[in-house]
Amino acid sequence: MFAELTTFMKHDTWDLIPPPSQCHLMGYKWVFRVKRKLDGSIDRFKAQLVAKGYNQHRGQDYKETFNLVVKPAIIRIIITIAILNGWSLRQLDINNAFLNGRLTDDVYMMQPSGFKDAS
Repeated sequence: MFAELTTFMKHDTWDLIPPPSQCHLMGYKWVFRVKRKLDGSIDRFKAQLVAKGYNQHRGQDYKETFNLVVKPAIIRIIITIAILNGWSLRQLDINNAFLNGRLTDDVYMMQPSGFKDAS
């Protein structure tokens, strides 16, 4: 959990400010996973901080949505094209991925328990 929050701070993912009086604070939840090696042994434990966006209301908390997800069919198509063209394929494991997009709406989220900053 500490590594996840450290990465957020390193990438200036958010600004810690007092919420406005009339804002709707979004909750959060931690998602925990066990990453395994090829032989099935435990490689590491991973924690991901996820905003509870399902508590928001369209028009009040946001105007539009977008979720970047790669579907398995797209991956198969890319692999097929690479094989047909004789391209080499490599696998890469990314610890943290950040999109370079900017939010147009202000989002206010509660601070995670145990990591609260009084400032």
